[in-house]
Amino acid sequence: MTPLLGRRARLRWLHLIIGGALLMPYFLVGTVMVGSFRAGANVFSSPVDQLIAFAFALPMASATALFPLARPLSVSAARALCGLPPDRPLADGPARTRQARVRAALWYTPHVALGGIVSGMTLALTPFAVGVTVLPFFAAVRESPVLDVPEALDGPWLPALAPFAGIAMLAAMAGCAAAAGALLANRAPVLLVPTPDDRLAAAERRAAGLAVRNQLARELDDSVGHALSAVTLQAGAARRVLDSDPEFVREALAATEETTRRTVDELDSVLGLLQRTAEDAETAGTAEGAGAAGFAQDTTGSGLDALDGLLARCGVPVSYTAEGDRGAVPGVVGREAYRIVQEGLSNALRHGAHGADGGHCGPVRLRITVRAEEVEIVMDSPLPARPSPAAPVRPGGGRGLRGVRERAVLLGGRAGAGPHAGGWRLTARLPLRPGERELP
Repeated sequence: MTPLLGRRARLRWLHLIIGGALLMPYFLVGTVMVGSFRAGANVFSSPVDQLIAFAFALPMASATALFPLARPLSVSAARALCGLPPDRPLADGPARTRQARVRAALWYTPHVALGGIVSGMTLALTPFAVGVTVLPFFAAVRESPVLDVPEALDGPWLPALAPFAGIAMLAAMAGCAAAAGALLANRAPVLLVPTPDDRLAAAERRAAGLAVRNQLARELDDSVGHALSAVTLQAGAARRVLDSDPEFVREALAATEETTRRTVDELDSVLGLLQRTAEDAETAGTAEGAGAAGFAQDTTGSGLDALDGLLARCGVPVSYTAEGDRGAVPGVVGREAYRIVQEGLSNALRHGAHGADGGHCGPVRLRITVRAEEVEIVMDSPLPARPSPAAPVRPGGGRGLRGVRERAVLLGGRAGAGPHAGGWRLTARLPLRPGERELP
């Protein structure tokens, strides 16, 4: 009896009952359509008219199943009630493509059709079969007009066979429900599985999540790495002049405090974004462009407007020249320009020429030019004549310049770094309208 009345069979039976309930609105519309052609006829008293209304209902059910949101509802019901094997994953999310919508309709239509039949059998046959089963034991049941037994069958043997007939009807109904449920469960892994387009979309969502995570890693490397380099330099310089120049030590400690405070704020912002990125990437329609834009809107303390503060607390003298209208630079481009300048200053702190007191011998020359279609960043920093033990070296460094190139390329720009005129030059060109075209 387990195949007919076990837990899986009962859940599949419930799934079919739900299908019958879903069929009812379409069936009622079908009865109205049949009644309009048969004026004065009672559709519910005619089995033929009911079959015609049933036939009208199925195409309407198929049409509604073509809506994208029909598939996730069907998938949820199938997962919960059809007893599907766990190694056959079903599709998640709305049906976006034509192939996915057609597959959803091919699943939904048999579900409501078989559900309507099984529901009708359950409602009509169950009380009749129970009445036949108890026929020999209750005279009121035998005299009931509901059980109008034909005279040809009204013999002395009827009370003896009636219980067996009733049980056989119930067993047949359970067998029909089990067969219909097994048929739907067999078709679910075929019709409700992800299509190739669904798999491609899932891969794009995963790639979007990885891209945004990589961007977050670059943000942490740039902001925290720059702060550590600056703090290391300021602490080393303060230690060397601790006894001879207390005023310099106080300034270095104040700069260290301000740098660490701002870095903690940036770190909190980035970590908060990291907690939300996974959900945003799964629901985003585009890949890393949308994630990068959203990240740019949420990142605090970044952009060309914040550049003056960065230069004031960076721990190295900077000769800054700005040309053009900084207000014409979009937020995304300004943020990337800020991070590129920050990484260039970090490199100058780590590898630049340092004096005996730990300070920088010559200024870093920074020029930012805003043109009609691009922003150009040029940073020149001096190189030491010999390696300086005072130069702070951050463990795990070396990713910064690669990150600079990646930032520029993602916006359609270019970046490079190398020796120039006895020093080190970092250049970057970022388009003001990312995505429209790449810079030559």
